[in-house]
Amino acid sequence: MSGNGTRIAALWFPDWPIQAAHIENPELKGPIILARHHRVEVCNHSARAAGVKRGMRLRQAQAICSEATVVEANEDRDGALFAAIASSLDDVVSSVEVLRSGLVIVDAGAALRFHGEGAMEMLIDAVARRGVDSTVGVADEIATAIIAARDQEAGHVVARGASQDFLAMQPVSVLSAETALGIPHELVQQFQQLGLRRLGDLAKLPLRQVVNRFGPDGARVHDIATARADRKVAPEEARSDLSVAVLPTEPISRVDSAAFAARQLAAKLHDKLAAAGVVCLRLKIRAEFNRGQALERVWRTHEALSEDATADRVRWQLDGWLTTARATDAGGDDWEAENAGIIELSLEPLEVSQPDFIGQLWGSGSSDEHVKRAISRVQSTLGTDKVLQPWAAGGRGVSERVDFVPYGDDIPKEPEGDWPGRIPAPLPARRGAGPQHPAARIRLIDAAAKDVHVTAEAVLSSVPYAVGWGRNHYRVVGWAGPWPVDTLWWQPSHSEEPEKPRRVARLQLVAKADDEPYEKAWLLQWVAGQWRVEATYS
Repeated sequence: MSGNGTRIAALWFPDWPIQAAHIENPELKGPIILARHHRVEVCNHSARAAGVKRGMRLRQAQAICSEATVVEANEDRDGALFAAIASSLDDVVSSVEVLRSGLVIVDAGAALRFHGEGAMEMLIDAVARRGVDSTVGVADEIATAIIAARDQEAGHVVARGASQDFLAMQPVSVLSAETALGIPHELVQQFQQLGLRRLGDLAKLPLRQVVNRFGPDGARVHDIATARADRKVAPEEARSDLSVAVLPTEPISRVDSAAFAARQLAAKLHDKLAAAGVVCLRLKIRAEFNRGQALERVWRTHEALSEDATADRVRWQLDGWLTTARATDAGGDDWEAENAGIIELSLEPLEVSQPDFIGQLWGSGSSDEHVKRAISRVQSTLGTDKVLQPWAAGGRGVSERVDFVPYGDDIPKEPEGDWPGRIPAPLPARRGAGPQHPAARIRLIDAAAKDVHVTAEAVLSSVPYAVGWGRNHYRVVGWAGPWPVDTLWWQPSHSEEPEKPRRVARLQLVAKADDEPYEKAWLLQWVAGQWRVEATYS
């Protein structure tokens, strides 16, 4: 729970790229599809009602909804137009942060103290434009406010101290629906496959087990589900030693000149960040105009800003400011030469952190060349065959489905096939029995203490009651399977050292010891008349 008394308001603009396209071309009506690389990136409500979904092939979407208008996706358009929209909030609140195009957060507490109960209506009115829709969510934490803004696409005000009760009923899918939360879609799918349908189910899980199983992303999810206190929305003192600025020889009044300046300044900033060994999470963009006006905007991201991402945000912001100034001062042919031109541009990192080295090496914040150089150095030290990369080898069990080849070698294609008897997701976290599981001596028994085995009909001989080895004893809570597989029957007998065909059955098993607080799960393998632990679920 948030204990600092802050209140955050999030303004969400549903399907913002669609709204931006409509601002650019007010004649757009009916179903609209934004496409990138011949796939649907965003679509409006009318298109979704007809069956169009994100990620769908454009040809398939047009077959489903032939009357839809297709518009090419354009991030520069979306960013520049939203920067101009966000500038309207400066008249209502002083602390404004853009999380992405289409989503902005403000300090609701300050707005309420200054404007009273009508502050939220003033926020909505400030961004009101023809063809532009927005919803507002208010809560004690940033993540909760974002989810509240998307609640039933109408927005919601969460009472002070009631974040956990509100979040408990939210579906897990909201985590990946909003990219600003930084939760991978694959992780949300894993939660759903595990039967976790709502954030309240996630909040009940022990944090330690979530982190052990899902890593930093799991910790982030648990923080969101439990409404852990987040950072404030407020201006901070800049790190003067990391800020960068440029003084153009002539005022910048053209968008293409602004884009060039943004690229140069972003490179200069990231050189300083790299030398200091930090990454930027919150960035203040400040522009001073030749008429004495100075404008500022803060962009916040969940992940560290890369050089390209920084340049994009600076370019969008400058485009928005220049467009707004042009609209305000329109009327003279010599506007660009004589009026609102930028005479100083600066970038100030408001929040920095130590880099996540794994993310910096393998994530979107690093280039392919950076990765290749790092791996080459390791290979030169350890040897080429010591640095491996995984590939999906196909198969039914755990150990069969992933294989490794030396980094740099061609990755084989996954063999085609349905793989009958394949273990369903989620897969176990650790192969093998683990240091505390002598797999060769494991026993599975029924309530009469008789051994449970797999019959010739590929079913269990009786209902499992307990599992154990040595002094370890667990009472069975649930199981799934068995899944029988006949292996290696296709191998010709005249091949060199042929392996003998095997009949294998796999069983997913959940059990709990009387003196342990949590349940444990294993993937058991029945082979050669004996149970073995093939893998362990964390």
